[in-house]
Amino acid sequence: MTDTWNPAQYDKFQREREQPFFDLLDMVRPAPAMRVADLGCGTGRPTRALHERLRARETIGIDRSPRMIDEQRAVPLPAGLRFETGTIEAFPGDRGSFDLVFSNAAFHWVADHPALLERLAGALSSGGQLAFQVPAQHDEPSHLIAEELIREEPFRSAVNGWHRVQPVLTAEEYARVLYRLGFHDPQVRLIVYPHVLDGPDAVVEWVKGTLLTEYQRHLPAALADGFVQRYGERLLDRLEPARPFFFPFKRILCWGSRSA
Repeated sequence: MTDTWNPAQYDKFQREREQPFFDLLDMVRPAPAMRVADLGCGTGRPTRALHERLRARETIGIDRSPRMIDEQRAVPLPAGLRFETGTIEAFPGDRGSFDLVFSNAAFHWVADHPALLERLAGALSSGGQLAFQVPAQHDEPSHLIAEELIREEPFRSAVNGWHRVQPVLTAEEYARVLYRLGFHDPQVRLIVYPHVLDGPDAVVEWVKGTLLTEYQRHLPAALADGFVQRYGERLLDRLEPARPFFFPFKRILCWGSRSA
């Protein structure tokens, strides 16, 4: 499938997107000579901050989009930091090989979170840490409208009935899963980030950089632009026409350390 991720579109809201990353990073407990995996690392700039803040021995940033990590591959990197193209589903996670598995706003693209977390827990060393953040906007108009549209013609036929699965759990469910996997003191936080945008049209620009890339990836090129246009029209009909526009964004931040 086509790589529909666009770093320039994604970075239109760089400050808003990166604040949860730093909040998640603050939950991590540094240790000497850590080996770190950053799954779904996006543009890679936060991964570099992660590597330098932790003074890690080795950090691997992995993203399924070559376009997103091309910039970091083209510049000199600190010792021990590298980037690879790959999916979270294909991450090998050799047993006990990482001191930290980290992921900021990427797991919501992956199905079956209990199974995913169990696999990643197995990749951790004794005392290793798992830290991840997932958006929890799936019950908001910005996400519901995309699902409505993909079930309508001509889009439904074009994607053979495909629709995006919603895998994100509740904060309570993440806490239970982490505890069951041996993270005996999990920290799970539901945070509402208060973004103030220029207007409701900025919400469309926000979603074009993230959620809509998945729908465009499954649609033929001849219909992808029409889908985005119709999405924008329908979303703006449902949002308050206020300027500036208050856009509260829910995210779940999770951290745990496996018993040594």
